[in-house]
Amino acid sequence: MDYRISNRMKELKPSAIREIFKSLTDPAVIPFAAGNPAAESFPTTEMSEISAAIFADPAVTSQALQYGITEGYTPLRTLIAGRNKARFNFGREFDTTIITSGGQQGIDLTCKVLCNEGDVILCEEPSFIGSLNSFRSHGAKLVGVPMEDDGISLEGLEQAMQANKNAKILYIIPNFQNPTGITLPLYKRKAVYEMAKNAGMIILEDNPYGELRFAGQDIPTIKSMDEDGIVVYCSSFSKILSAGMRVGFLVAPDALMQKIVVAKQTNDVHTNLFFQMICARYMEHYDLDAQIQKVRNLYGKKCRLMLNALDKHMDKRIDYTRPEGGLFIWCRLPNHLSTAPLVKLAMERKVAIVPGEAFLSDSSGVSDGFRLNYSTPTEEQITRGIELLADAVAHYLQ
Repeated sequence: MDYRISNRMKELKPSAIREIFKSLTDPAVIPFAAGNPAAESFPTTEMSEISAAIFADPAVTSQALQYGITEGYTPLRTLIAGRNKARFNFGREFDTTIITSGGQQGIDLTCKVLCNEGDVILCEEPSFIGSLNSFRSHGAKLVGVPMEDDGISLEGLEQAMQANKNAKILYIIPNFQNPTGITLPLYKRKAVYEMAKNAGMIILEDNPYGELRFAGQDIPTIKSMDEDGIVVYCSSFSKILSAGMRVGFLVAPDALMQKIVVAKQTNDVHTNLFFQMICARYMEHYDLDAQIQKVRNLYGKKCRLMLNALDKHMDKRIDYTRPEGGLFIWCRLPNHLSTAPLVKLAMERKVAIVPGEAFLSDSSGVSDGFRLNYSTPTEEQITRGIELLADAVAHYLQ
């Protein structure tokens, strides 16, 4: 049978990270390529108690196992909106909050509603591969804007806007960016907002890591500056409670959200109601802030351990970021060398890393960067893995 794949999908390549994940089934491989939350961060005792309480009440059980409304479980939506307003100062009268099946769905639905095939999306270069592939699947044209040490280049963004005056969306990860770990400073956030406003663009602010700050000071979200209804905000419970629950949320102006809800109805009807109820009850009856602090402490310790190992063992010609939160460290080879050969050398030593090519707007491009994750590996794996990776780098640079 000759399967005639759609134009939108036939050129789409598998996620490099998901392909690398297949190698992580080998317990001998040190998983620096992953991006999973640490298993020890999951509040399993509390979630077990909540689940038992749900199933102890037949009326609640029936609700948990039944269809729900597309916008999401109303108590959870109310709790999220209240927390965003109280802690992060966003959620205007024109905004609506809905529940999505993970943060990824919110990103996908926003593109689906706003973009026709061929429409331009501006994004950081490098950027999150999951979002890039989602945009590609809708036929969008990706234009990368260079990253500087403190985030997206304002000069590069201005040039990209001038060259693509009809660009629809600016996709940006301001906090502990994936893959670089960089956080965008306040002055750049304000500038980005004004530039997008003047260009008539929507900002898609992806903030799955914003709660994971373990050093430095919090910076206001771009959404908190949104007086004009141009920012769509996406986040999730994946990094603070459980990634496997696939519970995310999207905040957007109501006029836009009405179409996003219709798009979601054609996608999955509604997000898993049982897990929405678990999130809501956790927020109501347990200390979510304490849970987040536990995760921050865990990742802060692991990040410092990895940075110390890099400082001790890595070739001094390798540049790497020093994140204040999130899950990732970004490393760069000297002289613009491609990381593809290094990935193979590292895997020969049973260390999995992600090549920078996976995060480029041009999927055929070449990168001198590679991403390391410190949330998934154990402390022992971090220490040993950096030693092995440093050996691979030394061989490559020879």
